[in-house]
Amino acid sequence: MNKILVANRGEIALRVMRSAREMGIQTVAVYSEADATMPFVTFADESFCIGPAPSSESYLLGDKIIEVALACGADGIHPGYGFLSENAGFSDACQKAGIKFIGPTAHSIETMGSKIAAKQSAKKFDVPMVPGTDSPIQDVAEAKEIAARTGFPLLIKASAGGGGKGMRIVHHMEELEEQLNMAKSEALNSFKDDSVFIEKYVGSPKHIEIQILGDTHGNYVYLFERECSIQRRHQKLVEEAPSSCLTPEIRKAMGECAVNVGRSCDYHGAGTVEFLVDNDLNFYFLEMNTRLQVEHCVTEMITGIDLVKEQIYVADGKALSFTQDDLNINGHAIELRICAEDPLNNFLPDIGKLEVYKRPQGAGIRVDDGYEEGMEIPIYYDPMIGKLVAWGSTRSEAIDRLTRAIEEFRINGIETTLPFGKWAINHEAFVKGQFDTHFIANYYKPELLEQFSEEQKEIAALIAVNIFKEKTEQPKPLNMSTSKWKNRSNMR
Repeated sequence: MNKILVANRGEIALRVMRSAREMGIQTVAVYSEADATMPFVTFADESFCIGPAPSSESYLLGDKIIEVALACGADGIHPGYGFLSENAGFSDACQKAGIKFIGPTAHSIETMGSKIAAKQSAKKFDVPMVPGTDSPIQDVAEAKEIAARTGFPLLIKASAGGGGKGMRIVHHMEELEEQLNMAKSEALNSFKDDSVFIEKYVGSPKHIEIQILGDTHGNYVYLFERECSIQRRHQKLVEEAPSSCLTPEIRKAMGECAVNVGRSCDYHGAGTVEFLVDNDLNFYFLEMNTRLQVEHCVTEMITGIDLVKEQIYVADGKALSFTQDDLNINGHAIELRICAEDPLNNFLPDIGKLEVYKRPQGAGIRVDDGYEEGMEIPIYYDPMIGKLVAWGSTRSEAIDRLTRAIEEFRINGIETTLPFGKWAINHEAFVKGQFDTHFIANYYKPELLEQFSEEQKEIAALIAVNIFKEKTEQPKPLNMSTSKWKNRSNMR
């Protein structure tokens, strides 16, 4: 490929373009009217406005994006994540237009896009499943029969769902019918599909995912795991690699299962297989994300593999240049998503101007972002500003480096998740690796963050006072009797 169009915006668009440029590939940006001055637009070799700010009138217009790609002579389209990245119709349309979709086939996206179809596909390879159904619930009578067999608590989930939508926890038979109807209604409104299924509710799970790569020649590898248990509203905030709890044996077993999930749908490119892991390290297949993940950075930091470059190579028909035996875990990496959200107000999104925006630097620090100082955070898109990643030779060093980087990051004008991130990674449960997906519910209260912030301010003030004293104190006179200069002069 000689030219790639990136069908996305912000930090992921920039991240893809940088890897493409290193490969000698020209890049094309498409942007909305609201993003005309964004860094990814000016970084690209070519850029084209495709519509007004709302994504439904710009970034989700697959036909228009393909039209631009054809007009400028792009060989491929990279969808990033979000928007059209898991749209089977868009993948198919690219192929029909003679443009390489830098991602999986429509078949893989369709299979894994339905949680029910994904379970049925993975089941053929004996991938462990949470007890429950692998077909849509037809009516309340069937739901009650399954509930009696599975036991409570149980989880009703939308087949086409994501982000916690169409999901209900049921503790008693008496509430099953109401919760079932609510889940189906929400699924229909959110995904135009009211298919739901039932699973046994795993009470205190860890959310651990496996990164895989597959090529068109039948080769597959897994690039180890990412721990993603710290979430709000079923969306991740802190991710790390590797997990602090897995044994080498469990890691290998999960990795091989993830590869089998990829094989089950003839997967090509980079994908992520997600698992729930209980206290006894039993793991169960949850779903597969058929795209690059936001948190792919931590995998790159511990493996040295550029996942975007590998995506491009695979889409260009090349075989993977390494095998499973070539992969090793080097150190530890932790990522904090920097979101324009107020952690003191239930993580509600915030908008405004980045009056001050100064990135941290130093050993082991990586910042993937898409904004510059003075820019406005728009209301139209996801509130994530960027990602702050720290690598260390040990997990402890990675925590220390990320803490230092958070302290050095200067963002004024909007509320962000930076203070929460500093509090979270220094919480005793996180430091000891003894946490699950209920971390925020179990430990976080806004007043704790305020208290934590006040303590930090006091420490900073004390340090500032000491520095001031050191700088303003009169220097002590040199004891000439022990002066080397005097002693040397006496030796002459």
